[in-house]
Amino acid sequence: MFLRRFARPLLAKVKETTGIVGLDVVPNAREVLISLYTKTLHEIKAVPEDEGYRKAVESFTRHRLKVCNEEEDWEAIEKRLGCGQVEELIEEAQDELTLIGKMIEWEPWGVPDDYECEVIENDAPVPKHVPLHRPGPLPEEFFKTLEAVSSLPKKDEPAATSGESQTKE
Repeated sequence: MFLRRFARPLLAKVKETTGIVGLDVVPNAREVLISLYTKTLHEIKAVPEDEGYRKAVESFTRHRLKVCNEEEDWEAIEKRLGCGQVEELIEEAQDELTLIGKMIEWEPWGVPDDYECEVIENDAPVPKHVPLHRPGPLPEEFFKTLEAVSSLPKKDEPAATSGESQTKE
């Protein structure tokens, strides 16, 4: 008990460098991450609940916060998350908070249903330095799956039972 409570923090490995130019070591990285993740979960509540952006941010932030709360050591946090060093995670969390503010300002979810986007077609040749990404042909399995899915009854159509034919009026 004594060793776990008092000696373990003293024996914890001290990080001397991140090995990344311009990215300094944060000695209290765990506490900083917990604070940033908590703030992120608070800030993201301003985004509508049904938006994919909010769902994604809440999901990975909750996971990372849980790991930070469960682990005491920066090495264990890095290993469990597998997303880089804790200092990189701090920068990422700060960037996410900035993005949340921008998303709230821009409100990309507030596009009216009747909004029509103008499409400008341009027949100008594509410069040689720009790669042309042309998808290859779809595999045969895709068409089989599409056909199988297309033949399923829709939700508002009652499914035909065996021995009973459906007539459409």
